[in-house]
Amino acid sequence: MRVVGLMSGTSYDAIDAAAADLVLEDGTLVLTPLGMVSEPYSVELRSALAGALPPATTTLAQVCRLDTLIGRAFADVAVRADRELCQGRAELIASHGQTVFHWTEYGRVHGTLQLGQPAWIAEACGRPVVSDFRPRDIAANGQGAPLVSLVDLMWLRGRPGVPAALNIGGIANLTVLPAAEGDPVAFDTGPGNALIDAAVHELTAGRLAYDAGGALAAGGRVHEPLLLRLLEEPYYRMPAPRTTGKELFHRDYLRSALAGFGGLADRDVIATLTRLTARTVVDAARPLGATELIASGGGTRNPVLMEMLRDELAGVPLRTSDALGLPAAAKEAYAFAVLGWLTLHGLPGNEPSCTGARGARVLGSITPGRQPLRLPPVPARAPRALVVAPGPAGAHPAAATDHGSASRRPGSLGARPPDPAGRPDPADRR
Repeated sequence: MRVVGLMSGTSYDAIDAAAADLVLEDGTLVLTPLGMVSEPYSVELRSALAGALPPATTTLAQVCRLDTLIGRAFADVAVRADRELCQGRAELIASHGQTVFHWTEYGRVHGTLQLGQPAWIAEACGRPVVSDFRPRDIAANGQGAPLVSLVDLMWLRGRPGVPAALNIGGIANLTVLPAAEGDPVAFDTGPGNALIDAAVHELTAGRLAYDAGGALAAGGRVHEPLLLRLLEEPYYRMPAPRTTGKELFHRDYLRSALAGFGGLADRDVIATLTRLTARTVVDAARPLGATELIASGGGTRNPVLMEMLRDELAGVPLRTSDALGLPAAAKEAYAFAVLGWLTLHGLPGNEPSCTGARGARVLGSITPGRQPLRLPPVPARAPRALVVAPGPAGAHPAAATDHGSASRRPGSLGARPPDPAGRPDPADRR
């Protein structure tokens, strides 16, 4: 089955689409990567989205408009991925959507909201769409994240020692497989790029959105007193499973942390926040006995962050997921392609020990395409392993960015400009 996975992470800078051919063989799901395309959000849409996220306030009118505009943007990327990567033969679209809020209180998640109305994708592609993956896990008392943990377990099962999968997006998350007895563990470690991005945007008065190539951090020095203050955050001491987001690690959080540290050079602030990400990741992995870290996500394109991780790991191997066949920039999009496949086949998509759910659950909702919806038969047993087969030559050209997505070509997303009548109005931001 050819599946297109759609993903936009907490950096909300672009939409990634990864296409995969998925075949179940003797209890193993074989994934053949077909390639990835990535499109940036238009400046207008990204600005409207940023203006609606915490700590800002918003209105239901703005949420409705964003749900439509993001859905149309996802639809455009899905159409392109089907045409360019699947030769128009995709059978399923799996859309994570854009997370705009993750409702957590005292360590429990009560709800989550991903925008990007799937009806637009189904209408544009004519294919069934699986979306809204997280709420079912939350309804079963889970954290709703990290959902990629099930894919990590299938993919890394059988590796020696205690392998750990690390994804560094706006938020960093970790999946750790035990060596023998015991349950796997997964959780958000804390900010990945979130605070670095916020600082770069703030300190450059909006001129830059992120630290491209780690250039700013490379020119600065870690300020230990600021780092110690940042490490006092109670979230880092919460037991797993735990999840967080930009509801906590946002611009105002950063401003509060910097209070009393006037006079610090901008580059020193960026260097300190980069070290914070590395330190909190390794502080989370070390007690679990991780013997290797396999990293993916936009943070892997920041050489300063990767070098700080190696320094903190003190000899524990750090490699990117590319070495195991999954391109680091596309791994999450491929993971949601797998989760969409599981949903369509009536199979659970969560790992209870990782999310905290009461049990395994089939995730998501299915929006039919143009044809009558025909579900495939449920396999006799769910696949326990995921094997990545070699993909077509040139399926994943070198990434052109150092941040969240694989490529950021200039220009606005999609051929359809937003309808002026539906355009988010700055006056709605109250």
